[in-house]
Amino acid sequence: MSKNSGLIYSTEHGTMCPECRQPQAACICKATLPTGDGIARVGRELRKGKAVIVVTGLILDAAALTTLGKQLKTLCGTGGTVKDGQIEIQGEHRDVVMAELAKRGFKVKRGGG
Repeated sequence: MSKNSGLIYSTEHGTMCPECRQPQAACICKATLPTGDGIARVGRELRKGKAVIVVTGLILDAAALTTLGKQLKTLCGTGGTVKDGQIEIQGEHRDVVMAELAKRGFKVKRGGG
């Protein structure tokens, strides 16, 4: 039996971390913050002909980034996702997103696109 073998899923807590054996939401071994300069870069990309606003550079843990993403989606009244350390908002909402991030105290720069 290897060192990291053990419980990987619990019906009570869901997926378990193989290292610290805590629920993924309460994992203590992967509590490192993402690296970056802390400047929120708000860019625009075209995907299948439609605009997507992408926010990168935020130094937040996964839970805080997910919460912020949900709040921005609600503010814009649109869909989106949080993945790979960035927030994606569907539609042309760059000015709204930039204003909200600045209001929350983030340093904001307009990205390309």
